[in-house]
Amino acid sequence: MSAARPVAPPAGAPAPAELLEIRTIVRRVIASRVRDSHMVDDLVQETLAKVLTAWGRIDPDTAIPYAIATARNVVASTWRHLDTTERNLHRVVDLLPADRPEDAVLDREEGDAVATALTHLPDRDRALLVAHDVEGRELAELARESSTSPGALAAQLKRTRARLRVEYLLAMDHREPPTPQCRPVLLALSGGDRRRQRELDVSGHLLACPYCADLGRPLSQRASDGTSTRIAVGADADVVLARQTGRDVAISLGFSATDGTVIATAISEVTRNIVKFAGTGEVRIGRLQEPARCGLLVVARDAGPGISDVDLALRDGHSTYGGLGLGLPGCRRLMDEFVVESESGRGTTVTMRKWRSTGGPGGR
Repeated sequence: MSAARPVAPPAGAPAPAELLEIRTIVRRVIASRVRDSHMVDDLVQETLAKVLTAWGRIDPDTAIPYAIATARNVVASTWRHLDTTERNLHRVVDLLPADRPEDAVLDREEGDAVATALTHLPDRDRALLVAHDVEGRELAELARESSTSPGALAAQLKRTRARLRVEYLLAMDHREPPTPQCRPVLLALSGGDRRRQRELDVSGHLLACPYCADLGRPLSQRASDGTSTRIAVGADADVVLARQTGRDVAISLGFSATDGTVIATAISEVTRNIVKFAGTGEVRIGRLQEPARCGLLVVARDAGPGISDVDLALRDGHSTYGGLGLGLPGCRRLMDEFVVESESGRGTTVTMRKWRSTGGPGGR
């Protein structure tokens, strides 16, 4: 049964100035111990999430010492993990020379996949692709021979390459698509055809079809239509990508660095939920524009097991797993608008909005 819960953010979160001061100090502590800028950003985010989770339980006068201690613990935990990985590296690193016999097999398999993919192209498209990409002939010359325009041939070549990418992935996978809709969906993704993607409900199909969600990742890891960005989610690396994208969009909309951190933290948590509970899904990050304000929209969707008790999941202090610990209540606290829709066995959709006044009449 579907459940939707629009919730106003409760009180108790740190003021923007407090959060900015804590973030600055935490970054300084971590940067003094870690040289990799990308790792610094990730560890700052994790530290802030832990501090925000514990905010209601700590004295405001001790918030900064608590944040410093948390940052040191996060760094120490990371170094322990890296040290363990390094000590066990000899068990997974391949020390054989590059020209192993199996490399030839892999090269041959890729060559066979390309050859198979080419046989699935119409004769006219295959001839154009070979003439332009293999023989190196100019589009103007090919256009004169076929009595058409170079622009028309360029559009045909784009469609042909998109189809070749799909046929190559299918040939390398060695499995038949499970439904008749799979191939059209992958073609729409590969070609970036937004109209066709809407007609086929590509987002819904990817959530319901693990085959296409997996095979389509190279085709649509980060697709943008100008107003929103879709990020396919299926691994921890996608959490980082979603978080960075949200922060970048927020800054481009004029949000402060503090709000950018808040937004990134909320996106990080809902994206981790997808990876943890559903395995795959998507996060869409878009821009909102009204006369007196602009904002950022985040929609996180999956086709996982769903949330059996939405009310419990939204209760402060509730945590289903030992991740960053922020949870849905923490995300609700950080954003201006927050809605959870979930159906057992059908998946979950979390919609979040953050607004910024543009100074017009009626602005926030």
